[in-house]
Amino acid sequence: MAISSSRSTLLVILLLLTTFAAFLLPSSHGAHNHRGRPRTASHNYRDALTKSILFFEGQRSGKLPPNQRMSWRRDSGLTDGSAMNVDLVGGYYDAGDNVKFGFPMAFTATMLSWSVLEFGGLMKGELQNAREAIRWGTDYLLKATSHPDTIFVQVGDAKKDHACWERPEDMDTPRSVYKVDKNSPGSDVAGETAAALAAASLVFRRSDPNYSKVLLKRAIRKYRGPYSNGLKSVVCPFYCSYSGYQDELLWGAAWLHRATKNPTYLNYIQVNGQILGAAEFDNTFGWDNKHVGARILLSKAFLVQRVQSLHDYKGHADNFICSLIPGAPSSSTQIDAGGLLFKMSDDNMQYVTSTSFLLLAYAKYLTSARKFVNCGGTIVTPKRLRSLAKKQVDYILGDNPLRMSYMVGYGPRYPQRIHHRGSSLPSKAAHPAKIECSAGFGIMNSGSPNPNVLVGAVVGGPDSRDRFPDQRSDYEQSEPSTYMNAPLVGSLAYLAHSFGQL
Repeated sequence: MAISSSRSTLLVILLLLTTFAAFLLPSSHGAHNHRGRPRTASHNYRDALTKSILFFEGQRSGKLPPNQRMSWRRDSGLTDGSAMNVDLVGGYYDAGDNVKFGFPMAFTATMLSWSVLEFGGLMKGELQNAREAIRWGTDYLLKATSHPDTIFVQVGDAKKDHACWERPEDMDTPRSVYKVDKNSPGSDVAGETAAALAAASLVFRRSDPNYSKVLLKRAIRKYRGPYSNGLKSVVCPFYCSYSGYQDELLWGAAWLHRATKNPTYLNYIQVNGQILGAAEFDNTFGWDNKHVGARILLSKAFLVQRVQSLHDYKGHADNFICSLIPGAPSSSTQIDAGGLLFKMSDDNMQYVTSTSFLLLAYAKYLTSARKFVNCGGTIVTPKRLRSLAKKQVDYILGDNPLRMSYMVGYGPRYPQRIHHRGSSLPSKAAHPAKIECSAGFGIMNSGSPNPNVLVGAVVGGPDSRDRFPDQRSDYEQSEPSTYMNAPLVGSLAYLAHSFGQL
């Protein structure tokens, strides 16, 4: 049936008013609906937030502080760096082993910092704990960058470490030290380290201005050439830089621009953005590939800070969003039967947590600018981005076919046999005697639950058919990591506040 031009005009106006109304809804103050009644939540996001930050204490290396809450852990790695006469004590073990990999550690610090920068104002009592988690990482990164033209990027021989199943407190494998410098360049790890220090400098700008200045001063060092070329036999296959180093150069420059407002970095981004892959069509964000994160971050400079020369990044960010939206013309993301974004068979939850954070951050920027995303005629509002992010976080916390929380210690049912040496072996308090290198494999291969609960740890997660065997030997699904948790901290802070829990 034909529609008159007046009715057609009215329908268009109503559609525009409906779309515009989405931007008038509160974003970071969404604890109540329009009638003032608190919204109900199916999860205790505040409890999950507390636990997601507590997890980092279980990953600490070095001399533990008196206020250490993960009490089954003890001091470890107290001579790290001595092989090169440098102090590299501290930092984080990235996952379930006892190696300190600087590349993912720096990304962890960057994402913890971004979580605090976007949503730290909502964290209330957890803000200080989040700052301490960041500082434990950045204190180490300052040590790792203390020598001119050098970054110490790894402590521990990964192959020999993986040949043992022992507690960090018992380590007797070589604590070999690896570095990048002018002779063995590493733009990827240098760019990520710069990003971490710059982002953290913003976190501490008011609470500890002197520390902030130290971080920012150190953040300006960069080197060209992927570090996994010079150190390929050491870092691969564990943390090869498969995406190259261009993404880290753009990412690092974006954070340095945000932290310094120095036009040098803005000019660098403007001149080199396309060469560095700003417009590449990819939608995986994590410790290796930073392209999407850089696009979202630079879109904020345009949408919120009104840096007009970065207007293209709104389009680049929109392309990423459109790749995630089911039914959109350019959608390329697999969503499994249980509703989980599925991208990789190994540690898929790192993709889920990082993507959820980007959705919430971008929704915040769009709301601030009263903008939306147009995916080939499909209008995507900030509200829809928040809804998709919430669904992913809820899946992690137990809204899935197995009714299992993939965060250890949260909810009535969670993984009992995570792939983690310290968690799976008896603690020093329960078993003071040393557990030798190969002695722990009997426990690793057993079906017994881990004696030490690594509270807050998010594991790799289920397969593409929502199955999760909960086996310690299955590192792809059962191993936690710092870079899995880091972006989740920000998402949980937003959700906890939105539902009136903070």
